[in-house]
Amino acid sequence: MSKLTPTNVATADFVYKIKPSDVLSVKVQSIQPEITNIFNITIGQAGTVQSDPGNLYLSGYVVDENGFINLPTVGKVKVTGYTVNEAQRVVQKEVDKYIRNANVIVKLTSFRVTVLGDVNRPGQYYIFNAKATILEGLALAGDLSESGSRKNVKLIRQTEGGSEVVLIDLTDPDLMQSEYYYLLPNDALYVQPQTAYIKRNNLTLLGVVFSGITTVVLLYNAFK
Repeated sequence: MSKLTPTNVATADFVYKIKPSDVLSVKVQSIQPEITNIFNITIGQAGTVQSDPGNLYLSGYVVDENGFINLPTVGKVKVTGYTVNEAQRVVQKEVDKYIRNANVIVKLTSFRVTVLGDVNRPGQYYIFNAKATILEGLALAGDLSESGSRKNVKLIRQTEGGSEVVLIDLTDPDLMQSEYYYLLPNDALYVQPQTAYIKRNNLTLLGVVFSGITTVVLLYNAFK
């Protein structure tokens, strides 16, 4: 049995920076829960946060248009332009001013992508991974359907200048080095059908149309 030789492929550097409208989960832990609980918003039965996207939104802190989150007692803390880990250190520093020996945990909970087109399960999906790739996003939708084209996947991304549309070829080995290999919150993927599949469908449709016309002509001649 021959031994497979692994191929090393470099991937693009990717670090997500927090933006306005992101939703952050901020949890503060200490030996004084009666104090730290004011930071920990809880939704659901018995004070627990369920995994429902709506509950995750309600239990988080929304980054305002100026880049701040508003924490109880601490007040406004600027988090835009930071990675999630950097934001955690910034919030930790502010909380330390009010609570001793507290432990702050910050997570991004608003990472949502939309996958449409020729996939097996189109829809919106929440991702709990700050470095999710296009391949992971398509996997959430059950991969491409039989008619989906791996060479024609559109990535629609919202930027400060408007919507950006990029055509992705999943078979291109350089994809992993592209800045579009990693998904961003609110990205949308649209998988186009294969050209051969479209032509086959068109031929089938034309066949049905011509068959109908032939039937009408025959009936007309018969009654005439």
